[in-house]
Amino acid sequence: MNTQLDFLAVGDIVTDAFIKLQDASVECEVDKDNCKLCMRFGDKIPYDSAIVIPAVGNSPNASVSAHRLGLNSALMTDLGDDAHGKECIDALVTEGVSTDFVRAHPGMESNYHYVLRYQAERTILVKHHEYKYSFPKDLIAPKFLYLSSLAENSLPYHDEIADYLEGHPETKLAFQPGTFQMKLGSEKLARLYKLSYLFFCNKQEAQKILGSDSADFQELLKDMHALGPKIVIITDGPDGAYVSDGTSVWFGPMYPDPAPPVDRTGAGDSFSSTFTCALALGKTVPEALSWGPINSMNVVQHIGAQKGLLAMDELEKLLANAPADYVIKKIA
Repeated sequence: MNTQLDFLAVGDIVTDAFIKLQDASVECEVDKDNCKLCMRFGDKIPYDSAIVIPAVGNSPNASVSAHRLGLNSALMTDLGDDAHGKECIDALVTEGVSTDFVRAHPGMESNYHYVLRYQAERTILVKHHEYKYSFPKDLIAPKFLYLSSLAENSLPYHDEIADYLEGHPETKLAFQPGTFQMKLGSEKLARLYKLSYLFFCNKQEAQKILGSDSADFQELLKDMHALGPKIVIITDGPDGAYVSDGTSVWFGPMYPDPAPPVDRTGAGDSFSSTFTCALALGKTVPEALSWGPINSMNVVQHIGAQKGLLAMDELEKLLANAPADYVIKKIA
């Protein structure tokens, strides 16, 4: 690609097979945490339905979100040269996302996950194939690079990305760490934390990254800033989100659901990518915080992480018609 991208998402791509369970139960501890999905062991378990959705994952979801909001977006990802990989590429093309940086590896399988749906929650069976990652040194610097979930062999790839960003300070990094990236810890990814313009995680992830049991969001935001990110965003599920730019702190509530959520897959991706897109489009931090929950609200009304992603006119209409108590508050 010979033109500058507004939004380049980097991370693994998967196909999700959503299996709706009808014969299961959920068992939780007294405090409603540490819940377990339970099914009969050694038995045939009936299911209600199955839906297969290609070209998803944290970064692919973000690339689709960005394009629907009007940005010039691309996805840098790795997959196999199998039928699932071809379906993923075709789906990205249909969505208008550039596939110039999609690498198909001969003889390898593409990532395929199973999403067990029960009520509004889901449990995902994941497997990330370990591809030979490589970041192009001659890439025209995008305005935003959005980095998320990668496989366990990707530490050298993270170093290549950090090298590139250090050489191209005009590119702003939005970092939404996936499971393995959080497992690596902030020390091994110290350069990326320091290079992050935006950093996204939820409360539990912040506690894990920081090795903290604090539930004080202002403390968590301050400690996360100490790792280097300029703007830190910590979400708290249905209880809203907190944002700090190092000087001010804002709280944003959840946009009210028009109906009970159908599937929460992709809610975090839609919030993070929409927040990033708002800044890329010249909006302020409080404005970005008002955008993110709207896309999340609509995504959870659909099965899969992308069907409910909004176009700009749809998002603006929902924002204009927001209830009176949907207000971003500066709290510090």
